[in-house]
Amino acid sequence: MLVRQYECDVAFTPMIIADSFVHSAKARANEFTTSEVDRPLVVQFAAKTAEEFSTAAQLVSPYCDAVDLNCGCPQRWAIKECYGCYLLNQPELVADMVRQTKCNATVPVSIKIRVSEDMRKTVELVRRAEKAGVEWITVHGRTVKQRAEPVDYDSIKQVVDSVSIPVFANGDITQASHVGDVCSRTGARGVMAARGILSNPGMFAGHSQTTLDCIQSWVDIALSTGTPFTTFHHHLMYMLEKAHSKADRQVFNTLGSIPAVLNFLESHYGIS
Repeated sequence: MLVRQYECDVAFTPMIIADSFVHSAKARANEFTTSEVDRPLVVQFAAKTAEEFSTAAQLVSPYCDAVDLNCGCPQRWAIKECYGCYLLNQPELVADMVRQTKCNATVPVSIKIRVSEDMRKTVELVRRAEKAGVEWITVHGRTVKQRAEPVDYDSIKQVVDSVSIPVFANGDITQASHVGDVCSRTGARGVMAARGILSNPGMFAGHSQTTLDCIQSWVDIALSTGTPFTTFHHHLMYMLEKAHSKADRQVFNTLGSIPAVLNFLESHYGIS
């Protein structure tokens, strides 16, 4: 709800492990809470079989607008468990996961990828996914081994040129001014932001950093919807990172309750 007040068109959930989501009611309660006003919403899953992705998608279909298969998480634990970037080398499996999920779920299916060092593998992956029926693809322009290296916009353009479905560019989108430039260089239909939008939910509206009005809106939303403390606090840690002094950041990040956070916000920023 918050980011769409500031010209963001659609929001994705964090990556949810499909297997535990399917088999555990507790996991579903912890990982996915939404409401009718929380739209448009895409639920992003980590999955390694067509059955678990399809089943997870069926469970969330009544409560979202699309589901996304994460093929881009570069974390070692994810790859070890055959999630995320592991799937970059499994084009037929990805296609099967898309195909089966489209047959059984009632919402569109997308995938999010990183690029391979050998772009021929990336092109094969996206073309198979397109043939299987994926509605759009988001491309992070780095390989699995890259973290802070510059985003490879040429590789994103190669994906755009290889398929006829919409492609969205991801990687180092931290200012609204980046959007037009990235789309012009790649031919992408739009962009996805992760860290940039976490630290500044008003980024797409042209704000250079999180405004006090934005922080107040998040506090009001979180308190009115019963957002768990860890989520409430974690988002504020991102949003206030540039506003805090180092000393204040150290204090704020160790706060352990909603009253403590509210007292801090009121005393430092006049937010209640």
